[in-house]
Amino acid sequence: MEKAAIFHRPVDNFAYMVDDRTLHIRIKSKQNDLTRVSLIMGDPYIWENGEWQFSEVPMTLAGSDGLFDYWEVEAFAITRRLRYGFRLSSLNEDLIYTEKGFYKIAPTNSDYYFCFPYLHKEEKFKAPEWVKETIWYQIFPERFANGDPSINPKNTKLWGSELPAINNFFGGDFAGITEHLDHLSDIGVNGIYFNPIFKAYSNHKYDSIDFMELDPQFGDVNSFKKLISECHNRGIKVMLDAVFNHSGYYFPPFQDVLEKGENSLYKDWFHIHNFPVQGGARPNYEAFAFVESMPKLNTSNPEVKKYLMDVGTYWIKEFNIDGWRLDVANEVDHSFWREFRRAMKDAKPDLYILGEIWHDSMPWLRGDQFDAVMNYPFTTNILNLVAKGNISSKQFLENMSAVYFSYPKNVFDFTFNLIGSHDTSRILTECDGNVKRTKQVFTMLLTFMGTPCIYYGDEIGLTGKGDPGCRKCMDWDVENHNSDIKNHVRTLTTLRKTEKLLANEGAVRFLLPQADNGIFGYRKYTEKKSVVVLLNPNSAEQTFSLETGSNYEVLYSCEAEFDAPQIKLGEYGFCILSDTH
Repeated sequence: MEKAAIFHRPVDNFAYMVDDRTLHIRIKSKQNDLTRVSLIMGDPYIWENGEWQFSEVPMTLAGSDGLFDYWEVEAFAITRRLRYGFRLSSLNEDLIYTEKGFYKIAPTNSDYYFCFPYLHKEEKFKAPEWVKETIWYQIFPERFANGDPSINPKNTKLWGSELPAINNFFGGDFAGITEHLDHLSDIGVNGIYFNPIFKAYSNHKYDSIDFMELDPQFGDVNSFKKLISECHNRGIKVMLDAVFNHSGYYFPPFQDVLEKGENSLYKDWFHIHNFPVQGGARPNYEAFAFVESMPKLNTSNPEVKKYLMDVGTYWIKEFNIDGWRLDVANEVDHSFWREFRRAMKDAKPDLYILGEIWHDSMPWLRGDQFDAVMNYPFTTNILNLVAKGNISSKQFLENMSAVYFSYPKNVFDFTFNLIGSHDTSRILTECDGNVKRTKQVFTMLLTFMGTPCIYYGDEIGLTGKGDPGCRKCMDWDVENHNSDIKNHVRTLTTLRKTEKLLANEGAVRFLLPQADNGIFGYRKYTEKKSVVVLLNPNSAEQTFSLETGSNYEVLYSCEAEFDAPQIKLGEYGFCILSDTH
């Protein structure tokens, strides 16, 4: 037994509350090393004849990531207190694993074991339940639709008349978005994530001038309230993008510092190294990625903190928004986000708080800061598998298993999945114009765990390289739409809404390929039912053998032939099956 590979800690993704009586417990071991694992558990204060009393529950091998196996079990704590350890079996050894180490025989003193002192229902991770059934649509407001030419900024270009650049404007606005909400409803969208809408200098609006004011090129208070009202009438949630890490160059407090230097009342609103303030390639003040036009805010300053808390609550109370997406969230201090969460949840308890973090995000997902983060590893791995062919289906599942087991399941259910955004190349472009591969990417996006997001225009086949090429004007000429992709998206969103297992109900198991870069997938299941998603990641026809004894029904497929238990998938084919036990 490889003891150095065995790991557990009684917190985060290894031990977390499912409800006020149940813990979900995991342990990892070297891949293919252990043959059996069981959980030893009991109340730390129940003793008989000088010995701690415990019971044993078998654990399930839940998945592997290429290096480690992950075992898990749900443990019911009758008294809400729990001490626990593990009985580990390999082909040639049996050991007991506790907080104090490894033993041949189970210690009879509860002090030796891992401790979950008490299951407080207040400490269970909570995120808004509506998010699990939401299908998001990201809108870059300047490029979606021009509904009110009277508010166009100076030198506005004719809609779609030229390629997007870092400094051109086409007049997208709130009125245009309102006019086209039926398109969103038609493709099954019930949530909008807006890129920044606050007054700013650029066309992307991540350089805020006034966090409390709408950019006049998008419209006024009335046009925005009308937009939100129309969204809510259609059952569409609204999430705004907040850039609290930094302001724009023309943010009045920063302009005051530029003008008055050390005498400015706002000098401590920023991280100024010395005076006079100087920009350039390496400004003498903290900024986003050394960009002189985006000075970093000092979120530990009480005045800054109050201002940003007021910003957050203002848009909730005045406009009834449903979520905040937080830009560059990992560069803002944890203390600020804890206060931010309390203030926002006081204003609206079911508000969705989403952080932009590209790396391991567990420190932000302990229930005291964010409800979710953007699942960029999902994006990266899907593109590497389907679009670029850089990894095999086995590597994809191993990579995604590592990500999945890095978080509690009740956290992963709310993670924000995307396949493209205003920062990345269009998905059809990533797939070299191959519609079959693009449809397969959408299949994974709209059936995977978490809440999916479609970048505006991807559903109609817009193309474009990364920023700024990915920010083309939305094409409203239906004749130019890729109906194959659009119909595919519509079918998947409908299926996700009718089959709750595709919207985060139940548990999940990854289905490993049976050949090199073979058909792969995942099973989402409850005790009574399961849904299986299978995909062929290459152009060669392949076969996959399903479990026998099940009553399968094909819900949706492409390039598929099914003769239970065998399924044959053609070039970049897929199949979604239902199985009632």
